[in-house]
Amino acid sequence: MRIGIDLGGTKTELIALDGNGTERLRRREPTPSGDYAATVALIARLVRDAEQRLGVPTTVGIGTPGSRSPLTGRMRNANSTCLNGQPLQQDVEAALGREVRMANDANCFALSEAVDGAGRGAQVVFGVILGTGVGGGIVVDGRVLNGANGVAGEWGHNPMPPGPDIEGSAPPPCYCGRAGCIETWLSGPALAADHRRMTGDALAPEQIVARAAAGDAACAATLARHETRLARALAGVINLLDPQIIVLGGGLSALPGLYERVPEHWRPHVFSDLITTRLCSPMHGDSSGVRGAAWLW
Repeated sequence: MRIGIDLGGTKTELIALDGNGTERLRRREPTPSGDYAATVALIARLVRDAEQRLGVPTTVGIGTPGSRSPLTGRMRNANSTCLNGQPLQQDVEAALGREVRMANDANCFALSEAVDGAGRGAQVVFGVILGTGVGGGIVVDGRVLNGANGVAGEWGHNPMPPGPDIEGSAPPPCYCGRAGCIETWLSGPALAADHRRMTGDALAPEQIVARAAAGDAACAATLARHETRLARALAGVINLLDPQIIVLGGGLSALPGLYERVPEHWRPHVFSDLITTRLCSPMHGDSSGVRGAAWLW
């Protein structure tokens, strides 16, 4: 039996999967805000309670924001800032008295979809998170690719490829300390900021989508800019990794028309006369991250 834990900024979710990937148990609780010790205690309690209910020992995998530094073993780059600088894996292992496996949440998302989701059977799967932030994960032959520096798939912190829709615009600042990162153009807050910059209207992404569907030309133009930017950014992934499947997750993965129009837009930017890469929605939806954590074993 495998347990997966998705450690989010607002909620922590646990799932138990049997050897066939069938869900046997699911629990969800609020994540202690800004309290590292309480977060470790919550993870340990959820695992112990689940094993007591299941009646069998389990393996434990954890999906986290940010990543574990291969240099220090401590967390870095997490938007749940209480985790940064902390030895999360070691502390959870000490609390549970056993080895656990840990990976970035985008890697877990990609792994879930590669094992038994939209990318099942593909040699190379690139998983994308389009939400409050922008992340990516790479799975090759069913295994997460971590890379020499532990940052493989960190697609959101590369520069946005140039195009007429960003020419003349000051590169938006990114929390990472740079400016013009893909995340600053393609995240949910970035979509809202782009619309405000172009129209003066402060609208949330879901409001932009609703108004575009009702015939608002300015909102439709905002979504069109987002599609062309996403296409250019993914074309770079195709040129580098040449994946069979790209799976989109996160709140913006449900924007209307993405799966039809983005592959049309990426065609001029891909260095090939034949493009067979498929752009897919996640088979497991919001559950992909927690399922992928379980599949780390």
